[in-house]
Amino acid sequence: MAGFVHGQLGCRTRPGRTIHPGTDSVSQPSPPPAQQERKFHAYPWWSPRFWHGMPLGVWLPLVAEHGGRAALSKWGLMATISTAAAFNSLCEPFSEARFRRRLRNVPATPPPLFIIGHWRSGTTLLHELAMLDDRFCCPNTYQCLAPGHFLLTEDALTAALAWIMPAKRPMDDVAAGFDRPQEDEFALMNLGAPSPYRRMAFPVTSRDVPEALDLEKLPAAERDRWRRTLRRFLAMLAVRDPRRPVLKSPPHTARVGVLAEMFPEARFLHVVRDPFVVFPSTLRLWRSLHEVQALQVDDGAALERYAFAAFEEMYAAFDRDRPQLAPDRLHELRYEDLVADPVGRLAEAYARLDLGGFDRVRPALEAQARAMKQYRKNTFRHDARMTEEIGRRCRFFIDRYGYEVPPATA
Repeated sequence: MAGFVHGQLGCRTRPGRTIHPGTDSVSQPSPPPAQQERKFHAYPWWSPRFWHGMPLGVWLPLVAEHGGRAALSKWGLMATISTAAAFNSLCEPFSEARFRRRLRNVPATPPPLFIIGHWRSGTTLLHELAMLDDRFCCPNTYQCLAPGHFLLTEDALTAALAWIMPAKRPMDDVAAGFDRPQEDEFALMNLGAPSPYRRMAFPVTSRDVPEALDLEKLPAAERDRWRRTLRRFLAMLAVRDPRRPVLKSPPHTARVGVLAEMFPEARFLHVVRDPFVVFPSTLRLWRSLHEVQALQVDDGAALERYAFAAFEEMYAAFDRDRPQLAPDRLHELRYEDLVADPVGRLAEAYARLDLGGFDRVRPALEAQARAMKQYRKNTFRHDARMTEEIGRRCRFFIDRYGYEVPPATA
């Protein structure tokens, strides 16, 4: 999940900006637990939360669904979100009126490229590398935060409010900002589509299993609403920038069938990573998001159950749907191979998915590959119980993608 930076024409990694290859990348013994996990980066109280982009028609039903049971310490945040929701509700009809004609005649765009993979598998790195190609565009953080009116307000508000954004994401050293590539899942959620990310607002009173991850589990009417919402958001993006959209969202890994039906010429780039690194990193991700985004105080007791349930549902749906894709529509790569040779691995992806001439983007990727070598990756301590659980529940994934069970440490 990229951090919450303005870009007038979609989202592209700025020349000279170094892309961080990610943290939590190496799996080996590390210092004692007290020293093992770094503290989360500060996220000031005035910085925006996901929910600040919802209109009242989305925000109030979310609050009602959980009986308004927010922690007392979060009441101030609830008030600022409600104020922002009222603002969003006023801006959205003005934006629709201002851009009605252009939204009725949406520019034709090349079919989307979907970057998929489990959380903390390298989707953000792959997304930012893709943005080095000027033939691609993607939604940025502001567009996903305020999807209902970014066409109207993006230029003015991102300039005025740049100061409210922290420099880095809470969970790692990846830069944050309004113009950074962002997951379209946040836009869909803020537009009212079903989404598993709604759980982050009220984790204590939410179920321990994902909701709206595998869309086949939703009623037909809810699936149709999800499809309409995605098409609406893509239409607004096309009005802003008609280049090929690159959409990165881990939940889309469980939706390949629906997306392939919606976009028959779409391409899918699937990145995988050692699950013995992914699971500790994912738990850290959810803890950081609950600390920053939640409106309740969560002790984290359900996080491990949720993480395993989401992984199992995600890859059960992916295995069910992937036969629908012709060989030239899906390319898979390992995060470890991508970091070791980003130019070579992306050249293979371009050729397999017919994404256009690779020579056009090769110089930028070669420069980025040199810059990435300077980063030192974090390590993880392998808890025996967690190692055994991952090895048991993810055996199919470990075998398919050639990973090994590491030695556990007490």
